[in-house]
Amino acid sequence: MPRYDYDLLTLGAGSGGVAGTRRAGSYGARTAIVEESRIGGTCVLRGCVPKKLLVYGAQFADAFADAAGYGWTVAPQPQFDWPALIAAKNKELDRLEGIYVNMLKNSKVEIIEGRGIVVDPHTVEVGGRHYTAENIMIAVGGHPTVPDIPGIEHVISSNEALDLPTLPRKIVIVGGGYIAVEFAGIFRGFGSEVVEIIRREDLLNGFDDDLRVSLAVEMRNRGIEIRTRTQIVRIEKDPREGYTVVTAHGQEISADLVMYATGRGPNTRGLGLKEVGVEMRGSAVVVDEWQKTSVPSIYAVGDVTDRYNLTPVAIGEGRAIAETLYNNNPIKMDHRDIPTAVFSNPPIGTVGLTEEEARKEYGDDVDIYCSRFRPMKNVLSGRDERTFMKLVVDGKSDRVLGCHMLGPDAPEIIQGLAIAVKCGASKRMFDQTVGIHPSAAEEFVTMREKTIRHPQKEAAE
Repeated sequence: MPRYDYDLLTLGAGSGGVAGTRRAGSYGARTAIVEESRIGGTCVLRGCVPKKLLVYGAQFADAFADAAGYGWTVAPQPQFDWPALIAAKNKELDRLEGIYVNMLKNSKVEIIEGRGIVVDPHTVEVGGRHYTAENIMIAVGGHPTVPDIPGIEHVISSNEALDLPTLPRKIVIVGGGYIAVEFAGIFRGFGSEVVEIIRREDLLNGFDDDLRVSLAVEMRNRGIEIRTRTQIVRIEKDPREGYTVVTAHGQEISADLVMYATGRGPNTRGLGLKEVGVEMRGSAVVVDEWQKTSVPSIYAVGDVTDRYNLTPVAIGEGRAIAETLYNNNPIKMDHRDIPTAVFSNPPIGTVGLTEEEARKEYGDDVDIYCSRFRPMKNVLSGRDERTFMKLVVDGKSDRVLGCHMLGPDAPEIIQGLAIAVKCGASKRMFDQTVGIHPSAAEEFVTMREKTIRHPQKEAAE
């Protein structure tokens, strides 16, 4: 008789948990996955997928506006039905959840409904029943976090923003990260008045500075009000309807809704990890290069480790565990040069080092190539929006260290360039690549003039 009920027992049926457990099951491991909510996790049900569907919906506003320049007449005026969009979105999520359930069943993964709590290195309790496993994988993801200020109970997070019954006339969005700028673009695209409030000087902390500044310019041009260096001290419910946010400087901003997108935290509270000896960094699970925790039989992937909170990273980490433990194919997840996108309006795609990161690592011998231009599509439509592209290059080796883009199709273009960066391509290789004309992407292989900067002088100033 087997010593344990399962070879692998996973807590959390999101992208990372499903990917790793399915693969382990396909290699013959006896597997089960514990989920207290719906199968699919944040990305499928409360994040990437529904958000991208709303992004697509909001982009039709541009399409209708641009159509006149190409000879189309949309008369008398396009009409939009927010409840219809939300219903269509929810129908698609139901379909995807069904696909995920079938994928697990086809891989012979048992689905255990309920909240799992780790009670020892090989045991998980669900609804009063104990399940044992040789290995346990923690993949419970994260949740939106908000500050403890008066009136915070009145705000919504990105979770609720995806299921609003009606479209707000005016919304205040607090936060400058990718979730905040994405929802600012979504609501503005549908016609809402949007005020985005950030504590810093620029949006998207951690992204390349030129991208951050360029995005703010385009968002403001689209009518989004961005208030920088602003701190909210309280939120008040208006007597009739709506809310008022009060800043540290005494300013008052009224809106139908207030949304906070100021960060996310791992879902580890009450999970029993610390009690069984798992090392924690705050609420995050500490893992080594093999995704193993301080308890040898317990692994963790994805947002619960609070390192690279991206769906493809969680999937890669889960699959690496399955390969290592159940396919005699030891794999470490490579966290270098991870491409990512921000589905703002316009969108961002980026991979590799920012200019600031490159200069810290390689000194002043870093070459910068930039291009800013009006996309061909905007010529006839009359839209004045600009695309921005940037290459960060090691001046000594000629290796391309980073590629950054703001503009239509940026995520699709950067995904291809990510392969080149991962392979260590040089600027010379970029230059020798024939561009596809006419396209925006060809600009990445035709940039010749270096952007001259003097970091030490600029820092002194």
